[in-house]
Amino acid sequence: MGERAKEWLLAAGAGAAVGALSAAAVMNLLSRSKRREGYVRQLLESNGVTDATGNARFSRHLGAVGSSDLLSDEVVSEQLTRNIQFFGMDSQKKVTESYVVVIGLGGVGSHAASMLLRSGVGRLLLVDFDQVSLSSLNRHAVATRDDVGTPKALCLKKHFSMIYPECQIDARVQLYDLSSEAEILSGQPDFVLDCIDNIDTKVALLAACVRRGLKVLSAMGAGARADPTRIRVADLRESSNDPLSRSVRYRLKKEHGIEGGIPVVFTLEKPKAKLLPFKASKEEETPSDYQIVPGFRVRIIPVLGTIPAIFGQVMASYVATQLAGLEFQTEPVVNLDLDHYRILHQRLIEHEELTYGTAEQVLVDAEEVMYIVKELWHGRSARDQNQKDTGRKMWRSVNELMLVRWDKSKPAGVSNLILLKFSEADMHESTTLDHIKQEEPEFYSMVSLVLKRAEVEFAL
Repeated sequence: MGERAKEWLLAAGAGAAVGALSAAAVMNLLSRSKRREGYVRQLLESNGVTDATGNARFSRHLGAVGSSDLLSDEVVSEQLTRNIQFFGMDSQKKVTESYVVVIGLGGVGSHAASMLLRSGVGRLLLVDFDQVSLSSLNRHAVATRDDVGTPKALCLKKHFSMIYPECQIDARVQLYDLSSEAEILSGQPDFVLDCIDNIDTKVALLAACVRRGLKVLSAMGAGARADPTRIRVADLRESSNDPLSRSVRYRLKKEHGIEGGIPVVFTLEKPKAKLLPFKASKEEETPSDYQIVPGFRVRIIPVLGTIPAIFGQVMASYVATQLAGLEFQTEPVVNLDLDHYRILHQRLIEHEELTYGTAEQVLVDAEEVMYIVKELWHGRSARDQNQKDTGRKMWRSVNELMLVRWDKSKPAGVSNLILLKFSEADMHESTTLDHIKQEEPEFYSMVSLVLKRAEVEFAL
């Protein structure tokens, strides 16, 4: 046989071998895909989303898969791969084993619940008395036109069960009030999300969570806003430019003696529009004739759908990281401009010259002063870090504060400067660190911890 013929035979044999291997690989993939399809269909059936024929149906039955071993499942672990890579397996397991209650499933709540589901939360309780309306489709996370008229809670469960069928989802078409408090807040949830837009119900829920010792995150007003860069997470005391925050703050303090300690998502942006006026179809009609539930608003808040969606995403991110045990520092709400930081920088230089005879050991500029004041000391004296002194009490006057060295033997650098009132600064300069450590161990430890954070973040 000629060399040419041998080459053709070898090529043909190699091609056949490759073809056989390719066919085997494809068949293996198809088989695996079929197995997964059957597995997911079985889960959908157990979660009440499809029947044995594959047709969609719905029931209130909880998912049959326990959350404790979800990550050992191939499909679930693959679906949550990026989360596992971000958090680590142990931390993601904490998320998967968590139980979260979301109350209010509109523009904010639907997005918050959706991303908690996609983050792998193993058990969700979804609560809302209202139905999906055509006008809510501009901001709802999953609802379609086919869902109009469907209770929001049931709508979410239907869609969620097709995204992450292993999640145990309880959907309740129910109004949160005093009579339903025990039922809704029982079971020791790891977190409660308040996405309610009615002030009476919101205040009642927040007070109940504080009374029961439950972790809660509350959404303030997202309607009539447009600027996503102004959205913040902070204590309720620090929220500003938001009429809803102001009212909730006042009611909680007056009716329940609660002055803060509740994290909220809010925006620094002032509302861009007002409530639209009520227009009756008949002369004798009043707004109360259109209320689904007594006491709930009937006038319309103009809403750009992106803002409540971002609120919900922020809430989900905050809660997921809390559940996973990932610590981070939220940006403090300190309303100062660069001129204020320049004043503090200049004041530091003058103090150094007066105290040490030179400013050569001032190792910070105005931008680093901004970090120290805003990020480390939250715009307050180091001796005034109690949460009761946040919000409107912060920074009444920049003329009351100055930066001084914590350890007088070290230069005035990022990790050695504390913010104090003038009188406190004089007292600090006249004492020693050993005396502070002995007489005020808690204060000493707190300051040391804060300054250690600066060391880490600036790689000093």
